[in-house]
Amino acid sequence: MKLPITKTIAGAAGLASVAWVSIMAAIVARQTSIIFNPVTEREVEHPQSDGHRTRHIVLRTADGERLCGWLMTPHAPGKHPGVLYFGGRSEEVSWVARDAGRMFPGMTVLAMNYRGYGGSSGTPGERELLADAEMLWQWLAAYYRVDAERIAVVGRSLGSGVAVQVAAQHPVTSLVLVTPYDSLVSLARRRFRTMPVHWWMRHRFESVKFAARLQTRTLVLRAEEDDIVPAAHTDAFVAGLPVAPLEQTIAGSDHCSIPYLEASQQAIAGFLQAGFQRLPVTTPLLEEATAVAAVSAVASASATAAAAAEGSASAIAGAQAVTDAAALATAAAAARAAAAAGVELPRAS
Repeated sequence: MKLPITKTIAGAAGLASVAWVSIMAAIVARQTSIIFNPVTEREVEHPQSDGHRTRHIVLRTADGERLCGWLMTPHAPGKHPGVLYFGGRSEEVSWVARDAGRMFPGMTVLAMNYRGYGGSSGTPGERELLADAEMLWQWLAAYYRVDAERIAVVGRSLGSGVAVQVAAQHPVTSLVLVTPYDSLVSLARRRFRTMPVHWWMRHRFESVKFAARLQTRTLVLRAEEDDIVPAAHTDAFVAGLPVAPLEQTIAGSDHCSIPYLEASQQAIAGFLQAGFQRLPVTTPLLEEATAVAAVSAVASASATAAAAAEGSASAIAGAQAVTDAAALATAAAAARAAAAAGVELPRAS
C-alpha cells in the first residue's frame, strides 16, 4: 500500500529539518575551530631581522596564559616609534621577525602569537584576544625603547579585527589593515546562507561597528585575488570610516601571499614612516600648495575688490567664480601634497 503523497512530503521535510538542525548544531559546537586555526610550528625556525636586535620573549596574560613572540628593537640607541602586529587566522608570526627590517625600518616592533598559536598557551577566542591586545598595547607603550606618542597598529586578515578595536580605544599614529573585513558575522552569512549565524556566533569581530571611531590615518591593502575576504566585505568596512583611507591593491597577490610580497612590505614601510615623521616641513608639492594658496588668495581678494567697486551683478558673479576656482585649485594642490606625504584628508561632508 502506497503512503499518501502528503505523508511522504511531511516525512521528507522532517528528515530535512533534522539534518538542518544537526548541521547547525555541529557548526555551533565547532565555531571556535572554524574561525581559529592555531599553527604551533614556527614558520621561521630562527628568525632574525637584518635591521633590528631580535629577541624571543614570553609575556603573561591577566589570567596566567603565556604569550610567545618577538620583540625587535633598532640598533640605534634611544626611543623609537612602536608597532604592534596582529596576525591572521592561520598565522604563526615568526616570519614578521625575519622581515621586520623591510617592513618596519627604524621601529620597535612587538609581534606575539595568539593563544594556542606558536608556543603560546591557552585557547583563542575574541574576548581573550582583545584582552591580550590591550595588555600588549600597554606593555609596548611602557617599554623604554618606545616613543609612546608614536605607536602604530598593523593587523592582517583576522588580526585586522583586533587592530581595529585597539585603534578605536587608543590614539594610534597610523593603522595598517591587510585584507580587512566588515565582520565575521557577515562573512559567515555568505558561507552558511541558510543558517541564522547572527544568533549563535561567539567570535564576531564586528569591525564595521568600530569604523566610525577611527580618526587615524589608515592604509588598506587588498589582495588582487581574494577568495577568503571578498572585496564587498572590505568595501563595507571602508565605507564606514570617517576619514578616507589610502587603499592599494597588490598586484599578483592572493589572501595568503599578500604580506610576504615586496610591494606590500614597501607600502607598509613607506606609510608608517610618513606617519611617524608627520607631514614633512617642506617638500616640492607642499611648496606648490603654499604658492597656489597665496596666488589664489590674491586673485580672490582682487576680484572681490573690483566687484565691490563696480557694483554690477555680472561683476559680483565674476568675482564669485574667481573665488570658487581659487578654492578648487588650493584644495587640489593640498590634496597632492598630502597624498605624497601619506596623509589622508577627511572626506567632504
